[in-house]
Amino acid sequence: MYPRLSDLINDLFGTHIILPVQSYGFFLAIAFVTGTWLLYKELDRKEKEGLLKPTIRKILKGQPASVNDLIITFVISLLVGYKIGGMILDYTSFVTDPQDFILSIKGSWWLGFLFAAAYTYYIYYKKNSQKLEKPVWEEITVHAREHALPVLFIAVIGGIVGSKIFNWFENWDDFIKNPLTWLTSFSGMNFYGGLIAAYLAALYYAHRQNINWKNLSDAAAPALILAYGIGRIGCHVAGDGDWGIVNTAPKPGWMNFLPDWLWSYNYPHNIINEGILIPGCTGQHCHQLAQPVFPTPVYETLMAIAIFIILWSIRKKIKIPGVLFSIYLMFNGIERILIEKIRVNARYDLLGMSVTQAEVISTLIFITGLSLFIILGLNYKKKTS
Repeated sequence: MYPRLSDLINDLFGTHIILPVQSYGFFLAIAFVTGTWLLYKELDRKEKEGLLKPTIRKILKGQPASVNDLIITFVISLLVGYKIGGMILDYTSFVTDPQDFILSIKGSWWLGFLFAAAYTYYIYYKKNSQKLEKPVWEEITVHAREHALPVLFIAVIGGIVGSKIFNWFENWDDFIKNPLTWLTSFSGMNFYGGLIAAYLAALYYAHRQNINWKNLSDAAAPALILAYGIGRIGCHVAGDGDWGIVNTAPKPGWMNFLPDWLWSYNYPHNIINEGILIPGCTGQHCHQLAQPVFPTPVYETLMAIAIFIILWSIRKKIKIPGVLFSIYLMFNGIERILIEKIRVNARYDLLGMSVTQAEVISTLIFITGLSLFIILGLNYKKKTS
């Protein structure tokens, strides 16, 4: 496993560099960029086909920088510069444990002040260079594709909050024992909590911007599933604990052409230091699982790619808005229900059954997708009959 991106680089090229980039975060960034690009392309296509329309926005041009704007700019840039300055001056501490450093009070006030002063002056100069004697309102056209980044931003914020809250409930006993650690830790993210909160945040944005939610949802469906698959690569590469149950069974004959780790894997050097010590290993991440497990993140990545291919191939053939998204929901639910059978997770008693939180939510998501598919189909028949 490669908890940091530099671990992978060093293994491939025999170097000894240390970079403050976590492997999971690296793949998560790739997932966001890929998802945004796909959403951008789909929104643009839907506008060209007349399914989405550009909107008009009014902006006030020629207004000078206000005192409040400059104060807010200075304070925010001071905090950013304070932390970045600390990273530069104490790079060793930062690269050793980026998460701990970011959440600590370590930083550099003098570098922060210099950065804040320079950036605030830049904003002041820029605003005043564009100042008019009398500010005027100007209408600008906002194309559908231009909503891709704002949708991503608000969805990411909502997704992070939702994934943390759902994870707290899923691990309530541990959360109550040490709430401060769970509140400040970047680890422990619940996918469905993030998905639900992100989607609600995106719907709120769509409502505010007068964007048809069905077409927006259809445009996002392929991007969502592919981004999820890429994110799961990060889970596997980092060894973040999102793996399967113990698997000591011999590899089936039909898998002989595949590497052994695709059947069972003990995740050496995993980022959460789970398992037993690796003989002769020194450093931060020297543990591996005592018994091999199913590498479920890899399976989810493969299923996500398959679902993406299906959605991408049928997206232009479906004429009923919202149907592609409903199909995504059904595929998403089925994928997670299947993987939960061999995945490690907290289990609960529900109506005499032992289930995981993800199994319950994925079942509800499948039912939601199926219901939406039926309702949209019936409404379309009524309109065309």
